[in-house]
Amino acid sequence: MANNSWTRRRFMRIGTGAIAAGAAAKVTLLEPRPLWGFAQIVAPSDTVRFASIGTGVRGCELLEASLRVPGFECVAVCDLYDSRHLAAQEAVKKNAPATRNYKEILDRKDIDAVIIAVTDHQHRKVFVDACAAGKDIYCEKPMSHTVDDGFAMVEAARKANRMIQIGSQRVSSILYAKAKEIYDSGKLGDVFSIEAYWDRNSASGAWVYPIPPDANEQTIDWNAFLDGAPKRPFDPVRFFRWRCFTDYGEGLAGDLFVHLISGIHFITGTNTIAQRAQSTGGLFRWKDGREFPDLIETFYDYPNFRIAVRCNLNSEGGEFIAFYGTKGTMIIKDTTLTYLPQDTRPQPESYSIYGWPLQLREAYLQTWHAEHPLPSPLNFKVDEQAESYATPKGYSDIADHQANFCNAVRTRKKTVENEDFGNNAAIGCHLANYAYFNKAIATWDSGAKKIKG
Repeated sequence: MANNSWTRRRFMRIGTGAIAAGAAAKVTLLEPRPLWGFAQIVAPSDTVRFASIGTGVRGCELLEASLRVPGFECVAVCDLYDSRHLAAQEAVKKNAPATRNYKEILDRKDIDAVIIAVTDHQHRKVFVDACAAGKDIYCEKPMSHTVDDGFAMVEAARKANRMIQIGSQRVSSILYAKAKEIYDSGKLGDVFSIEAYWDRNSASGAWVYPIPPDANEQTIDWNAFLDGAPKRPFDPVRFFRWRCFTDYGEGLAGDLFVHLISGIHFITGTNTIAQRAQSTGGLFRWKDGREFPDLIETFYDYPNFRIAVRCNLNSEGGEFIAFYGTKGTMIIKDTTLTYLPQDTRPQPESYSIYGWPLQLREAYLQTWHAEHPLPSPLNFKVDEQAESYATPKGYSDIADHQANFCNAVRTRKKTVENEDFGNNAAIGCHLANYAYFNKAIATWDSGAKKIKG
């Protein structure tokens, strides 16, 4: 009877095509979407004129991507470090007016929107002022530096009726759109477990950025940088490596967790806040005076699933999210998406019955096969095949994200990653850091809008 069981399995796989063979499925290159259907030349009435407040490395990345978005025109730049004015002008390929004072930009009536790419601790100040000035806002992630900041920003956006987009660009990626399509189709079955990580193994990945030789108190508005943070003497390390310090940033949670959380929220349609978080980790390698850990692992409790997230600055692992379902597994690894179906067809027990006497074992197998007859060859269904997708060379989800923002500004229809979405993801970062620094389970109190330990 044992041989019959093997024959059945073999017959089913040979007759329908083995799932294992499907795992080697050809990679399909996803087709980029037209950037909201706008032609390369956009009428002046449809052009979104914006300024970038903050033109460091991320600000310049956004400026370069903006050149790929029809009708998205940079007309001014702002940064507290003078040399970044030139860097921004080079990135946007035009001599855009530059200033240290962001309020000069907000006073301009010809500016429709602003990109906010300043340090986390100044997001709230610039965001609230921009709302009051009637500007639509593309704000870098994480949206907030504290829980209170986030809710103040949400209130400001609602009061001023502004279009908001938070800058976790995976939400606009064609790869994540395909992942959401697979997730929504039900092909994964029930998903109770999600795992994500983003690991790096370089000085740059650990934010140990070189200090420019012209950085000094004359070229940097240090007092403006400290607005909202404790006063201290000029320190270029804090200015250029601000993500390492709690006064200005959110560490690995704010830099990388937020992308993973935002992507998971988008794919699963979970625009909410984790109920609680538990964190562990430590500062093992980059002992350079920083205050955040270089390894943090957090477990999040959501109503319908659990998420395990890790960021590690001591080993190169790249970006990874896995959704483990009862019918299949879906994995995003950097720029590739893979769906692997599981063989959930009924099979007779093939392990524990070998602790039974032969007579009982054969009786069980005979009964099982009688209750599960093989279908006729013509009625066999082809197995689900593994699927693999990738983004084409040169694809930019940042440009797609900015195109979504432009569309919102033009149509006045909210973006997916609006102020509520961004605030929920940012609170996930705050939960992780709270749990880590307090060595306690961080619980979200939705009524009080507070984290409790």
